[in-house]
Amino acid sequence: MSDQPTFSFDEVSPRFVPASGATRAMARKAAGPSAGAELHRHAHRDRLRQRFTEGGAGAVPDYELLEMILYRALPRGDTKPLAKSMLKRFGDLNHVLAAPPARLKEVEGVGERVIFELKLIEAVGHRMARAKVLKKPILSSWNALLEYCQTAMAHRDLEQFRVLYLDRKNVLIADEAQADGTVDHVPVCPREVVKRALELNASALILVHNHPSGDPAPSQADIDMTYVIRDAAQVLGLVVHDHLIIGKARELSFRSEGYL
Repeated sequence: MSDQPTFSFDEVSPRFVPASGATRAMARKAAGPSAGAELHRHAHRDRLRQRFTEGGAGAVPDYELLEMILYRALPRGDTKPLAKSMLKRFGDLNHVLAAPPARLKEVEGVGERVIFELKLIEAVGHRMARAKVLKKPILSSWNALLEYCQTAMAHRDLEQFRVLYLDRKNVLIADEAQADGTVDHVPVCPREVVKRALELNASALILVHNHPSGDPAPSQADIDMTYVIRDAAQVLGLVVHDHLIIGKARELSFRSEGYL
């Protein structure tokens, strides 16, 4: 092998030219163990991409989906250990994507680039789910609305209160987060909820908040707050159609349960 000439590609003109002694030395160095690891990493990533391309999401488990999400944030090195560490910490892919940045940083190997990629994917998922219900009649897309609320809120670590504003034809015209709270409480100002409805020329509201505990059963505070908003809205000719409480695996409707 030593008497065989080595070549490098001349980028100026499309032809191969004999490599210099320095280039040959660099090539020999690149053929060491680190180069072998890089080749293995590239081959593994190519196999994952091919399996996903040919078989879709069902062809890869959650940890491999997360591996691929991390490729752009970590272009070098093996992303499998980090993917598995995050899933072990947070439980599943949904919880990884929804985890607050501060908690993500607690996992060794997670930096700003990783957090950016995770939050980007989370935002895309929320936008896709919201697009199925925004500017559409709620009554004819109720299941899509529940799916959106689950996607946006079920895996949050803290309570959040949202209001869905509807026009006279019950078309969703706005979806707004009104307040963020703690693990078991979120402050709500009924006056601000109603004021915002008037600003949007809304005719009806759907209240939504999540229970990080996973149990969507309403507390007495949830019930009392709902009635205060309902009564304030009625004075101005606005209707509170429902109050949805989003749990981990299911939701509760005040309307269906007879509270409204």
